[in-house]
Amino acid sequence: MSQIQIRIDEKTKKDAKKVLDKLGVDMTSAIKIYLKQIVINKGIPFKLVTENGLTPDNEGEIIKASEEAKKGKNVSKAMSPKEAIDYLKDL
Repeated sequence: MSQIQIRIDEKTKKDAKKVLDKLGVDMTSAIKIYLKQIVINKGIPFKLVTENGLTPDNEGEIIKASEEAKKGKNVSKAMSPKEAIDYLKDL
């Protein structure tokens, strides 16, 4: 048997333990399950997301669009409330 040692901030460890306790799984078993799933999936076994719940690519696109908008690129004029409602009705 091999051993792995990791460092993690106390809050993350505590929060993860609360979730695992509710599931009836200890930390060691959860990490073993995770590592086995990496092998089975030949990669991370879930979608990686940022704190905002977005993929890194999605977040990058939003940041790029925001920067372009600040420069006046790829933006349209503001619509009146009536124009906005008509636009939404046409979708």
